[in-house]
Amino acid sequence: MAVTEGLKPEKVFYYFEKICGIPHGSGNVGRLSDYLAEFASDRGLYCIQDEWKNIIIVKEAAQGYETEPPIILQGHMDMVAVKKPDADIDMASQGLRLAVEGDYLYAEDTSLGGDDGIAVAYALAILEDEEILHPRLEVIVTVDEETGMDGAKKLDVSGLQGRRMLNLDSEEEGVILAGCAGGARVDWTLPVRREQGEGCLFALRIKGLAGGHSGCEIHKERGNANCCLGRMLYELNEVLEIRLAELRGGLADNAIPREAEAVFLIPEEGEELLRRQVGRLEAELRYELQTKDPGVFVELERLPIGCCSCVVGEDSARLIGLLFGAPDGVQAMSADIEGLVETSLNLGIVKLAREAVGMQFSVRSSLESAKGAVIKKLENLARMAGASCQVRGDYPGWAYQKASPFRDLTAEVYRRMYGREPRIEAIHAGLECGILAHKMPGLECISIGPDMKDIHTTEERLSISSVERVWDYVIEILKQKSS
Repeated sequence: MAVTEGLKPEKVFYYFEKICGIPHGSGNVGRLSDYLAEFASDRGLYCIQDEWKNIIIVKEAAQGYETEPPIILQGHMDMVAVKKPDADIDMASQGLRLAVEGDYLYAEDTSLGGDDGIAVAYALAILEDEEILHPRLEVIVTVDEETGMDGAKKLDVSGLQGRRMLNLDSEEEGVILAGCAGGARVDWTLPVRREQGEGCLFALRIKGLAGGHSGCEIHKERGNANCCLGRMLYELNEVLEIRLAELRGGLADNAIPREAEAVFLIPEEGEELLRRQVGRLEAELRYELQTKDPGVFVELERLPIGCCSCVVGEDSARLIGLLFGAPDGVQAMSADIEGLVETSLNLGIVKLAREAVGMQFSVRSSLESAKGAVIKKLENLARMAGASCQVRGDYPGWAYQKASPFRDLTAEVYRRMYGREPRIEAIHAGLECGILAHKMPGLECISIGPDMKDIHTTEERLSISSVERVWDYVIEILKQKSS
């Protein structure tokens, strides 16, 4: 029996479970794209699947809506695929293990991909239903949104007629998003030399942090495991000669890392001092984060090996210094919108390989100039440390439009349905609306979605009741006539 059987709207959850059964982490969306193309073909719907696997499906207007202006429904098919360290699942080849608890749907030991599988499920349910009243529908489902919005950048929109767009990539019911930050990914690569070393080998692990989406949760100032580890290593290296053997932390550049680990050699006589210092540093960390991220803890384990390949002392010190000095978190708050982060960056991934260490940042800002300044700062820091720096996945922000009849229409529909005002906001997270608006002059966008918690983490949850309410809201928007 399907896990979602009996949940309403039935077709939405039917298709969501289908989507969850197909691996679709960023860069691994071929099977899901083919499924969408087959869905359209089976129903006689016009479909374009481009060479990058983006999908456009068109459904002509329902009877009586032929003269109404088209509406674009838009979302993305890739998810941030993260799992718990001990989870027995290969997210590149296996589907998710769904479960229900109360009002929430989640995936056991992994992220759920409600961002943005629920948008695709909504679209498929709407396309299949012949009873829904709607104008011409143009459904856009892009690839690799989570890793730089490359699908939206490459998408050919020249054949689309719609200039009103419902982006279904939001995570809070009752909020109509009307603007977002732009962003970019920045990668550091620092070469290192190795040698065979002897001494005491230890593993130092930061665990228990809450993590979260680097656009939605960055203002909460939760601990970043990579930064916490860099700080501890720097202070330890001031009193002990640390030679790194392994270093890893984080799973996605746009997710605040929850765990990080370093394996390193110290001199034989340094164990007692190491344990004292780690205890002191853990106490400091737990005290500082007792309100913002109270679950943090540190593990120190002596490993039964006394000789291994390690980074030479000089390069270890430079690596540790770069990790400790890497900027992270909120850089500026908006002066125009209270509570909105203007500029931030997140050190999401650190990985030490044989001959180099890689560090990956997600940079965001609602101001292009401020985003550019942060990128230049990262480029300069890398150059000073002898590291290379690559910028990728640069995408524009989505500017708030003072006048938008479509936004006004959706707000009025919400007021009629629920008897209260929707919140109209801009967000710090990135959405594809900015890219598509740049390509389609005159495009009016809003972004909506059901309640989700802790997206991009293994604690991600999707509210079942909210999915139904947002479904009703979308259907009501579609059936509105312009006169």
